[in-house]
Amino acid sequence: MGLIRNPKDVLSGLLFLVIAGIFAWQAQDLSMGTAVRMGPGYFPMLLSGLLGLLGIIVLVNGLRFPGEMPSGIAWRALFVLVGVVVFFGFAVRPLGFLPALGITVFVSAAGSRLFRPLTALLITIAMVVFAWVVFIKGLGLPLPLLGPWLGGY
Repeated sequence: MGLIRNPKDVLSGLLFLVIAGIFAWQAQDLSMGTAVRMGPGYFPMLLSGLLGLLGIIVLVNGLRFPGEMPSGIAWRALFVLVGVVVFFGFAVRPLGFLPALGITVFVSAAGSRLFRPLTALLITIAMVVFAWVVFIKGLGLPLPLLGPWLGGY
């Protein structure tokens, strides 16, 4: 038996570590600040560290526990997810935060082979309500709920 028992987890762990390293490298020139007074580099560096830790955990599990070989790339999911992220970036101003988020969440669910419209709708509603509570009510961010295309502003 070889050192790598679960190639899928080993590759995933290595990918997480590479992405964490790239983001940490890019954030190193930003001011860190302190936990009380965070600088612009604090949060990206924190997320890089957490992603790196997750990568180590997944990598070690891939070395310890048996698993399967990777079966390929889920092209549909890749294109759908990249597309909806780009859509959200372009649509958040003209549509507003909540409609753009709702469309993004619903369409991103279509990237799965297990897509079910009712389940996607329930997830969309939950996510929009959660985002409204956290970002608008909780943090008080001045995000327009509806954009000018929908009569907002």
